[in-house]
Amino acid sequence: MLALVAGLLVALYLGVFLGPSTTPKLGLDLQGGTQVILQATPLHGQKLTAGALDQAVNIIRNRVDGAGVGGASINTQGNNTIIVSAPGANGRQLERLDQTALLRFRQVLAFTPNGPLTPTPAPSASPTASVKPTAKPTATKTTSHDRVPSALLAASATPSPSPSATASAAASPSPTASVDSVTPVPNTDSADLAAAAQAWASYNCNDPNAGASPTKGNDDPKHYIVACSKDKSTKYLLDKAGVEGTEIGGADATIDPQTNEWFVQLHWKGKGSDDWFNLTKKSYEADPSGANDRCQPPKGCNMIAVVLDGEVESAPVTQNDGIAGDTRITGRFSQDEANSLANVLKYGALPLKLDKLDSTTVSATLGSAQLRGGLIAGVIGLGLVVLYSLLYYRALGFVTVASLALSGALLYAVTTLLGHSSLGYTLSLPGIAGFIVAVGITADSFVVYFERIRDEVREGKRMRSAVERAWPRARRTIISADAVSLLAAIVLYLVSIGDVRGFAFTLGMSTLSDLFIVFCFTKPLLSVMARRRAFDAGAAWTGVGRARSGAILEPREA
Repeated sequence: MLALVAGLLVALYLGVFLGPSTTPKLGLDLQGGTQVILQATPLHGQKLTAGALDQAVNIIRNRVDGAGVGGASINTQGNNTIIVSAPGANGRQLERLDQTALLRFRQVLAFTPNGPLTPTPAPSASPTASVKPTAKPTATKTTSHDRVPSALLAASATPSPSPSATASAAASPSPTASVDSVTPVPNTDSADLAAAAQAWASYNCNDPNAGASPTKGNDDPKHYIVACSKDKSTKYLLDKAGVEGTEIGGADATIDPQTNEWFVQLHWKGKGSDDWFNLTKKSYEADPSGANDRCQPPKGCNMIAVVLDGEVESAPVTQNDGIAGDTRITGRFSQDEANSLANVLKYGALPLKLDKLDSTTVSATLGSAQLRGGLIAGVIGLGLVVLYSLLYYRALGFVTVASLALSGALLYAVTTLLGHSSLGYTLSLPGIAGFIVAVGITADSFVVYFERIRDEVREGKRMRSAVERAWPRARRTIISADAVSLLAAIVLYLVSIGDVRGFAFTLGMSTLSDLFIVFCFTKPLLSVMARRRAFDAGAAWTGVGRARSGAILEPREA
């Protein structure tokens, strides 16, 4: 059994030394940074689904990345909680995380590769009004032009129950997102358009401070805006919102059995179908050919931008004079690309309200001080336990010291490996407190066993016999006590959030470690020590207390 413990210890530390780091991954309260706890609640009478929560995590991750925060971890906890931990970040960088995501459809008035334009266009007319549906759509052939972005992909729409129509879609493959790419514009219509066009001409997607000074997240549906594609390769001048994302009834990624190609089926609800018909009709009439090589405001292009949080996720080119009913978007998508676009369309306008339950910011200096204080507290507590064990149990106290040292070595290795694994466990100040509390729980197990041994010795048993006879009764007591502690840790972990879970996790892990140490190390070690003549005879320095008890010893075994 002792060989098993040694083998496990060697294996763990091989993993530690061969891994990316030999130190545990520290939480924000120990290294500095910001942690935000968000609670998601459904809106519009809808249910809170796992898919909506996962998409919320993706949107929050895009917002965090767009804020220039690196190394942040975004995780769900329970059924409705999202925890954002950003080392080195300040509270201002994460202040917008609880804003509900906005998905809107806008006609593209102009687009160009990212970078300033010369000369700057200055339109003076108002945009054309939306056209009411006057005729059923008819199918047209997909066309392309050099001016259209290279990511432009063919797509089709299947109206229901109207006749079929086709469109093409621009899919941006880059996962990087930014929420700083939207430019606010004035309130009056003509001045609004002129100012937006001027800002679009000088705006650089890679430099939010170039040209107009954008307001983060400004995606007002009543204004013209400037926005960038996800990969920041293209910038767009966009019309007022034609369709709100809340009008989407659903979106599904499906494979066509005939062509074996993935597509996204888009469903509308309420007046969404009518609004989509008007928007696609207006877009088509801007340039029925779909070439879009000379599009400019106010007429615009035959392209409809899917805008999520002020960023262009896709830009379909309409191929029919108005598309009614459900729409099918294709474009030589892979399964992952189709699923990604479907999730954006389905959950982009999240039926969620994100409430900020807690936001904690810790400076690096304070984090270092708290780490030092936690370690000092742990050393003091451990030192007192060791001192008590040596004074009261004498030589048996060294068994306690060896067991605690082994437990500490195992927990350090496991904590380090968990921190640099896919779990990404971070050791926080409450986690250190859990380890300190667990020292007392571990020491209790030794006390129970040692006292059972002393009881056997007082009844006249020799040490070798007492170790074995005391073990069954001590084992039951130790299991019962640790089971209670473990159950409390599990319940606390399940019902708590944030750093309190760190305390529960380390408490539970330490309790399991205690069971392992007592069964696989302490008991076998005592059995080996009891074979020594001095221990078996019960010398006073062994801590057994036989000389003080006056017990009549049983005959020594041959």
